[in-house]
Amino acid sequence: MGGQICPPLIMENKANFRSGFVSIIGRPNTGKSTLMNRILGEDLSITSPKPQTTRYAIKGIWNTLDHQVIFIDTPGYLKPRYEMQERMARYISESFKDVDLLLFMTQIQSFPTDYDLEVLDLIKNLKCPVIAVFNKIDLVEEIDRDYFIQKLPPVVERSHFISARLGIGIEELKQSIIYYIPYHEPYYDEDQLSDLPMRFFAKELIREAIFHLFEEEIPYATAVLIENYKETPQKVIVDAVIWVERQSQKPIIIGKGGANLKRIREYAQTRLSEFLDFPVDIHLFVKINPNWRKKPLALKELGFE
Repeated sequence: MGGQICPPLIMENKANFRSGFVSIIGRPNTGKSTLMNRILGEDLSITSPKPQTTRYAIKGIWNTLDHQVIFIDTPGYLKPRYEMQERMARYISESFKDVDLLLFMTQIQSFPTDYDLEVLDLIKNLKCPVIAVFNKIDLVEEIDRDYFIQKLPPVVERSHFISARLGIGIEELKQSIIYYIPYHEPYYDEDQLSDLPMRFFAKELIREAIFHLFEEEIPYATAVLIENYKETPQKVIVDAVIWVERQSQKPIIIGKGGANLKRIREYAQTRLSEFLDFPVDIHLFVKINPNWRKKPLALKELGFE
């Protein structure tokens, strides 16, 4: 339990060991979370086809006998429209600090969008190395790589063309990442997958269920608060509250006879049980918290600092 995905590694040759931090940045829905999950071999960061599924900066740790790479998966870059997005933007700017490498990620079909150009402008004076990652190459027939590379600022040292969903080009990208990671002893235990607690992943998987099961505004108007996370010898017990912003949204989340809430619970229970390799029992409740996305105290309660 605890998110461990393999027996502890024995890192013996510390003199040649590499360890460092890599931030992944880009506009929404470019596949940042899918890429991190693909490299880690574990669905650590939630994904959905909807933009801005990721709300927090999530650290995922890639451990081998020779290196430990700590990835920071950031929310998609957008101009903030309300308090929650302001705090998400802060996560992005904070992710630039004290990292050894930055991955600028975009999707090849539409590059460069205005948001791509704004992100590139943000990173043009960075001191750390930058790798450009052009994702979703499986969705285009021909690629003029020089066309894309010439639109990048000089700070970008390498470019990779990948499909994070299918795993195309991932091994070459991993080798480039390792190249830029400095020699350093590991920052975390060798069997650690993330520095975040399990209750965080319980919350995120409930949110993932909502993003997968509902359309339009509902996923963005909801938040999940874990009120209790208890590990027993038989199972993990999670009590969670789903916040909605309006009275009209509550019956949609609950569904007729509680059908939608049951679907959310079953989806999240299955995903969390697979993640922990241990039985999970989730209890869900729905409460109205008007305009929670604009309330500093509500956002603090949800973990937005």
